[in-house]
Amino acid sequence: MSDLVPFAVAVPILGSVLALLAGLVRSESGWPVALVASLAQLGLVAELARRAFVDGRITYVVGGFEVPYGIELVIDGLSATMILLVAVAALGVLSYARVGGPRSNPFYAAYLLLVAGLTGMSITGDLFNMYVFLEITGLAAYVLVASDDGGRSAVAAFRYLLIGTVGASLFLLGAGYAYIGTGTLNMEHLATLLAEDVGHTATLARAAFAFVVVGLFIKVAVFPLHVWQPEAYAASPDSVSGLISALVSTVSAYALIRVVYTVFTPAFLDANPLAQNLLLAAASVSILAGSALAVAQTEVKRMLAYSSVAQFGLVVAGMALASETAMVGAFVHLVGHAVMKGGLFLAAGLVAVSTGARTVDDYEGLVDRLPAGAVLFAVLAFSMVGIPPTVGFVGKWYVALGAVESGAWALTGVIVASTLLTLAYFARLVERMFFRDAPAPADSAAPEDAEVASGNAEVVADGAAVDGGNDASPARGPSLGMYAVVVAAAVLAVALGAAAIEYEQFVEPTVTRLLS
Repeated sequence: MSDLVPFAVAVPILGSVLALLAGLVRSESGWPVALVASLAQLGLVAELARRAFVDGRITYVVGGFEVPYGIELVIDGLSATMILLVAVAALGVLSYARVGGPRSNPFYAAYLLLVAGLTGMSITGDLFNMYVFLEITGLAAYVLVASDDGGRSAVAAFRYLLIGTVGASLFLLGAGYAYIGTGTLNMEHLATLLAEDVGHTATLARAAFAFVVVGLFIKVAVFPLHVWQPEAYAASPDSVSGLISALVSTVSAYALIRVVYTVFTPAFLDANPLAQNLLLAAASVSILAGSALAVAQTEVKRMLAYSSVAQFGLVVAGMALASETAMVGAFVHLVGHAVMKGGLFLAAGLVAVSTGARTVDDYEGLVDRLPAGAVLFAVLAFSMVGIPPTVGFVGKWYVALGAVESGAWALTGVIVASTLLTLAYFARLVERMFFRDAPAPADSAAPEDAEVASGNAEVVADGAAVDGGNDASPARGPSLGMYAVVVAAAVLAVALGAAAIEYEQFVEPTVTRLLS
């Protein structure tokens, strides 16, 4: 037990309150408060992660009430990975937002509240408490998506709210069914009682599983329950796109893995092979559909959003295979996707701020206009494709190897096809950036062409208006901090690939425990 555990959630909540109070004294004073809170949380979770990796599992019961009646917080190899990822990514995007914006105190308050919700989801050992943190995360995310000045972001946030509420409600309904059958909400206690008192083939257990999984599928954005995601990612400010693409669905996918294997356990999947087959089918459809839809996009941020639908399908596939190799691959890909996709959204924001380019065709000749931006985007894109030795390759390799070991040949083919499709939609961007000439300057174009070429124009992409400029774009151009965050993401995308083997050794005890 460690008394430090609850402070991992308490520190960002306190920072959120202080950011709001600071706004009463001075406007746009939230960034220093958010920075101090983020640094404090990073130091705290780094120490907790070190203890979990070196000394083993850490538990804490809130209020000292005995389990299963108290709310238990648990940090093991997997949850330690998540809270460290949340803290690092949040601090990185915060550095980007210093100039990239938005810069209001309510924005930073919601930002820290989102961090608190994601951290709580990662370490809770109580099913209802996971729902509470799921709702906190959702409410903060809705606010952040709507933080742009344009109407498009408000509409996207409203759609996100409606669909996200359905997902959270389904999760709560599933938790309620589990509670009715067992009288407990502690995950490990639930697992014991579902197996011994209810039975894994009982209708109540199956209903609980179905509602919880579908609810989390919505939060993860698994096809066809992904419809909130493309607009939420594309319409929000660039810093928000980077944050939520890196963390929100990532932690929701972690919650899916945690609930399936801690509450229902592999024995449930063995007793209900149809459930496992449906998980694999949903993952395969999401991988192929997300990749195909990404190929069809003309707006860069929407293309990246549909790419996430495919990548999280790969994570679900690794989870559904119920093998150690595939599970390690799922977690490596979770971490890698957070770094790569968050970096890609921030790189897209960097390009948009510098050149006004927001569509695929706008990226023509980008290497001549913004060489550093083009190179960084290309590194992150090829990492997402899975070019060795990047982390994108390692995650896919482990999942594919797990599929081969399990005899899931159809899934193996899906992974290969998805890789080719991923190469297709990123290759067209790279080809435009490096092998085409830059368009003529706006001042030499016809008046109507100049208006389209400007960063403040609205373009139509897939039937939706795209606000070329927003409050998140600094008038004086990108800052050194914005560049530094994208460079760090590109470096990590390569470096984490080499570190994956050592990471496997750290999380292997936790993965073995989940699958036993």
